[in-house]
Amino acid sequence: MSPLYRKITLTLVATVLAVAAYSGTVDSYGEAYTDKGFKRALVTFAVARSLNGVISVAQGTEVAIQPAGVGINFTPGQILDPINDLIERFSWVMLASSTSLGLQKMLLAIFSSLSFTVLILSTLLFAIIALWYRGRQPTWFRPVAYKAALLMVVIRFCIPLVAVASEGLFHLFLEEQYTTSTQRIEKTTEDIARINQHAEAEKPVKADESLLERAQRMVDSAASRMDIQAYIQHYKEAAADASEHAINLIVIFTLQTILLPLLLLWLMLQGLKRALRFRFIG
Repeated sequence: MSPLYRKITLTLVATVLAVAAYSGTVDSYGEAYTDKGFKRALVTFAVARSLNGVISVAQGTEVAIQPAGVGINFTPGQILDPINDLIERFSWVMLASSTSLGLQKMLLAIFSSLSFTVLILSTLLFAIIALWYRGRQPTWFRPVAYKAALLMVVIRFCIPLVAVASEGLFHLFLEEQYTTSTQRIEKTTEDIARINQHAEAEKPVKADESLLERAQRMVDSAASRMDIQAYIQHYKEAAADASEHAINLIVIFTLQTILLPLLLLWLMLQGLKRALRFRFIG
């Protein structure tokens, strides 16, 4: 490409970038996608805390049985200890994801502000002047003007591009799995809450009961022991289902809100390093 065509091309690119920075079109997409991800993370965080709440209730709910006329209380919800630990960690992941998205929203607001827009327009203008003006100028002016413009462009558009790419990845590959896992965890929360209500409805052993009541209690003791096994089995099934889908959501949000943004920023940084070593115009 001849020097003249290269100048014209770079000038057109700089003009397009200046218009994009001034109009805020890219920012509006980035802000919309960041808001969607932020709300989704907050909703999922609330779902995780709800499940943690019903598990805590289950762990504190006692079921009374009366073998051989002696009252014994069991807490079958203690079998949910492992899933409770997992949900605690899941909550921390969701908090980290929400923080990451909140940071992206803040940086997006800073980089799209009027002062930052004026700064990037100024650097692009100086770069165009350095590109076309062949008069007397310091030897450092042209390379500094080019590199400053390039750096400001990357800073200005990196967050919106990360937001658009992350949301695009979510809709293409992760949305269906996210919807399924969220719905299953909500159902698990309802199931455990229902089991808790049934357990709380069990009648406690009374200190002063009649002979007839004691005889009836002894007859029911075998059925009560069977109820304990049923509670444990229900809790096991709920825990297994919740564990699988909690891990799925951890993977989804870690990938979308932490790993992918870091990967994209690293790629932009590598591209910026290479571009800063490139000689645009002789």
